[in-house]
Amino acid sequence: MVFSSTVFLFLFLPVVFGLYCLIPERHIRNGLLIIASLVFYAFGEPFVVFLMVLSILINYLLGRMMGAGKGARKAALWLSVLWNLGLLGVYKYAGFFTECLNYLPFVNLPVPHIPLPIGISFFTFQAMSYVIDVYRGDIRIQKNPFRLLLYITLFPQLIAGPIVKYKDVEDQLAYRPMNAQQIAGGIRRFIIGLSKKLLIADTIAVAADHVFALDKAELTAPLAWLGAVSYTLQIYFDFSGYSDMAIGLGAMFGFTFKENFNYPYYSTSITEFWRRWHISVSTWFKEYLYIPLGGNRKGKTRTILNKWIVFFCTGLWHGAAGTYVLWGLLNGALMMLESLFGVGKKDAKPHPFVRGFGRIYTMLMVVMCFTVFRAESIWQGLHFWRTMFGFGIADKVHQTIGKALFLQEWNPLMIVTFVLAVIFSQPVLTFCKRKLAGAGHKTQAVMQFFSYAGTLLLLGICLLYLSSGTYSPFIYLNF
Repeated sequence: MVFSSTVFLFLFLPVVFGLYCLIPERHIRNGLLIIASLVFYAFGEPFVVFLMVLSILINYLLGRMMGAGKGARKAALWLSVLWNLGLLGVYKYAGFFTECLNYLPFVNLPVPHIPLPIGISFFTFQAMSYVIDVYRGDIRIQKNPFRLLLYITLFPQLIAGPIVKYKDVEDQLAYRPMNAQQIAGGIRRFIIGLSKKLLIADTIAVAADHVFALDKAELTAPLAWLGAVSYTLQIYFDFSGYSDMAIGLGAMFGFTFKENFNYPYYSTSITEFWRRWHISVSTWFKEYLYIPLGGNRKGKTRTILNKWIVFFCTGLWHGAAGTYVLWGLLNGALMMLESLFGVGKKDAKPHPFVRGFGRIYTMLMVVMCFTVFRAESIWQGLHFWRTMFGFGIADKVHQTIGKALFLQEWNPLMIVTFVLAVIFSQPVLTFCKRKLAGAGHKTQAVMQFFSYAGTLLLLGICLLYLSSGTYSPFIYLNF
């Protein structure tokens, strides 16, 4: 992370939150959050913070241009798109596109190696969405540059999302009441997210990392499935854990961020999966790319093309590598097939047998796609596929070694964590809350007590875990 986790939990967050609670004036609170957010980002990116502030200033001025007439509005829109995508292009994709060009005959360009600023994919998309929404008339032009600065730099969601649209927090930047219930709920949500990351994602990551680091000859079918499924669970608990922490931190400071995950592994189709997975980025691409391209309003062929473009861009957004692009295109292809057969409609209520089959099919496709996403190269991903389905059988010596490695990874801690991960990736808690909603007040009070006691227990376990020094960065910090 930008700060080490212990510094963040025991120094940065308590000091910032304590000062925030002591300050009564809203504008001074906003100033505190701006300073704290810039310090938070500058701690890990001391030079790039100036680039981020410059980008915010440019988008602020382009937003102000929107009030200078129709011609200026369109010019400001295009300048914003060019600036923000150009910024991403230079920092994130310059090396990747240069490598692609070098595959052409007689081309041998030097490949630039530019360090990737943490969170650049998130804060550029937020800045661009602000200008686009002003152009569309969805929001008013923000004349106070410090509110726009706060919106983009707000440290809970700065480096790994969720992508918060300006129109969702416009009023909260000016006024946001604080109350004990919201603060308590925010703290509890933050602890749950931290527990997801430390206790589940990081534990399962050990198996995933070991398997994907194996030599090609050492990989056996059980190991390939273990690595693939482990990573599928790891990335969900890692990223949804970060989103929970961001939403919880936002609530502590009076902000309400929209949900970013809704039990995606409970989906009955890939189409439904994308309505539940990383909701902020899929919504962003839908509103600012898919619909402007024509959406589904220009015939079936154009709809298919638009979706392919969106998923190509979604894959590329995640990283400058062929594995990410292929992951996006695979998801796009699956959605195309589902649309042809009428699968995944939002209001559809299929037979329970069909739902069960759909969940098995969806998880299989998700695991296969995330295998490519995690692989170091497309060829490694394809080798995992071959091995998983018995087409890359190792010799007897390596099969014996593979069995030993599998048993080594499949230890009691991994088994318990794996089972818990599978259970809590499903809407079990939602089901329990729904059942308790009709219970008496005494029962609800007792359950609420145990809920908060359990949260404190989780916090204690997380602190013990952090003291061991085995914490690993969030996956989405790389994007």
